[in-house]
Amino acid sequence: MSKFWLVLSHTYLSKVKAKSFLISTAIMLVIVLGFTNLNRIIDMFNKDKQESIAILDESNKFKEPFSKIFTAQNEDITLQDIDSEDEGKQLVKDEKVKGYLVIQEDEKGMPNGIYKSNSISDNMMNTQLAAALTQVKSMLVTSKLNLSAEQVQSLYEPAGFEKEALQDSAKTEEELNQARGLVYILLFVIYFGVIMYANMIAAEVAQEKTSRVMEILVSSVPPIQQMFAKILGIALLSITQMSLFLLVGYTSIKKNLENMEGGIFSFLGFGGTSLTTIVYAFVFSLLGYFLYATLAAFLGSLVSRVEDLQPTITPMIMLVVVGFMLAMFGLNNPEAGFVQVTSFIPFFAPMLMFLRIGMLEVPLWEIATSIGILVLTIVFLAVIGARIYRGGVLMYESANFWKNIKRALQLK
Repeated sequence: MSKFWLVLSHTYLSKVKAKSFLISTAIMLVIVLGFTNLNRIIDMFNKDKQESIAILDESNKFKEPFSKIFTAQNEDITLQDIDSEDEGKQLVKDEKVKGYLVIQEDEKGMPNGIYKSNSISDNMMNTQLAAALTQVKSMLVTSKLNLSAEQVQSLYEPAGFEKEALQDSAKTEEELNQARGLVYILLFVIYFGVIMYANMIAAEVAQEKTSRVMEILVSSVPPIQQMFAKILGIALLSITQMSLFLLVGYTSIKKNLENMEGGIFSFLGFGGTSLTTIVYAFVFSLLGYFLYATLAAFLGSLVSRVEDLQPTITPMIMLVVVGFMLAMFGLNNPEAGFVQVTSFIPFFAPMLMFLRIGMLEVPLWEIATSIGILVLTIVFLAVIGARIYRGGVLMYESANFWKNIKRALQLK
């Protein structure tokens, strides 16, 4: 076992000390800090920047009500009156206003707007201007119908609608929204973690075969011990890196929690993070890693050059991508039949069963069954993979994938 621990520690320490690992970790930490301080960064850039829009009302009827409605809804945007389109074009050219709105009166006496700027790609501005103009039109229509203010308010008041779960254990709407955002982020963590660390194992095995280092290793350490030492070494690496990300992210979130309101943060629901969800995320991330890492290890042992690695592991990557896409579709309807079925399929379970746990009240027996099937699949792949790995690391000929597997199993 001393040789096993030697390979494990070498795998872990060599990766931790690698410049690529240190640089990528530093970049990811900057991204995590940037995301958790997103509101502050946006406020810093927008602190002294206030957008202006010029208004040209050709009929002199709609400017006043439009200005009141628009400024009430958009306090950060100022309106400026102009007397002609030439004046508006000059202001846009001098970058004193973002654009100008021409309000005209149609044949029915209703307002009609044309917004002009250097670019019409700002959909938010277009929507805000159109919404304010629509409210002006609604006010004019209701005034012609001699409706009172109470009647107008009643007309546009949305119908009452509530959702109520019959099961006492079911999550509330607020809990679902919080869970959805948290699950969304953790699904990305599982997805990228599984792909990145599984690829790392396959690449290391292929690199050792290409440089002929494998021949020296095989003579001193049994191939099976090599395989599991590498898998566990990269597992420790992933735990180290992910723990660092979570620690920095959690600390930054706690310090900036009061600023994480509205926008994307209202969807992510950082204020209601469930410890149980985090624990299950860790469990399924680890199980998903061991599943795909075992697969990646023996796939890497079948190639004789690093250049041949990517085509070999592409089917494995596609399995992860399919599982991730199913999870993304399942976020809006976690009770869908395809989500329930695929949550028991080992290659999809790390993401799909975790999705169900985060969004629903899943019976414990279903969770245990999914984890049990996943563990059994990992054991099966470990046994078969060890046999293939033992023969594959000694093969340097390029051949058909299935022929390589057959030849690897025949080698002792």
